Amino acid sequence: MRLFSFIFIVLLPTALYCQNGSFNSFTGDESKLYAQTKQVNQFFRRFNAEEDVKGKRTYSGDSTFRDLKSRKKYLNILFDTYNSRISTDDRNNFIEQVTGKKNQIFLDFHGKDWFSEVSASFIYKHEKIDIILYLKLEKQNNGYKWVFSNVYCSRFKELFSHVGDTTNLKLFLHPLSHELDFMNIHKAFDEPDKLDFYLDRYYRPDQLSLFVEEIKNGNLKFESVKEVKFHFLQVPGWYFEVSYFNRNANNSGWLISNILKITEKDKKELIRNYIHEE
Repeated sequence: MRLFSFIFIVLLPTALYCQNGSFNSFTGDESKLYAQTKQVNQFFRRFNAEEDVKGKRTYSGDSTFRDLKSRKKYLNILFDTYNSRISTDDRNNFIEQVTGKKNQIFLDFHGKDWFSEVSASFIYKHEKIDIILYLKLEKQNNGYKWVFSNVYCSRFKELFSHVGDTTNLKLFLHPLSHELDFMNIHKAFDEPDKLDFYLDRYYRPDQLSLFVEEIKNGNLKFESVKEVKFHFLQVPGWYFEVSYFNRNANNSGWLISNILKITEKDKKELIRNYIHEE
């Protein structure tokens, strides 16, 4: 899928980065500020400065609610400091943008443009395989729920490996086939494994539909969740990823593991892949 080639190209390592020194600015009760970010909801609150240094939630009207100075401290410790792919310049530019005095940018849990990526193990026709599931929040009645928005499975991709291939000079239907009432159309079905040669070159397979069909037919059985991460596109001009780090250190829990400056075109491309939009 275009998503994976895009992610792997644009998230190449940049400059070696370690901000352990940033923790030195915290003293006393502030040490609790950079304790493990245990929940995704807590990541949202810390990003927006909607909790105090002791981890207590704050609300509109409280003196520390969305306090600019607190936000800058929170944001600095929400990055994975062991990550060599995150440059100091990107981190600082990102923080500067979201904490702009005239136009601060906050994350919205119920807003659009953020997605969950779940790497899960399945049994497909008696063989163990991994499938990536993409989920988004969808409003229902007075609440919200997570729904599948797309999937990626290498086995499904292999079924359509020849879509768009115009090099084969044998596997095609002659442009005058209609004059023979398409009597030669059997060619497309004689070799099922080559059927994709006969598809519209711009066709893009709907892996989510294949996934649902294989589940319902009993060919695909869920085993377990292997890993969870989140993709955020709510900050204009930026993409960032949040992953969980389980380690015996202050800098642990749900942290920003990748960040990238992107164009509006890049953003639309990513969203199309996460929610299978055309």
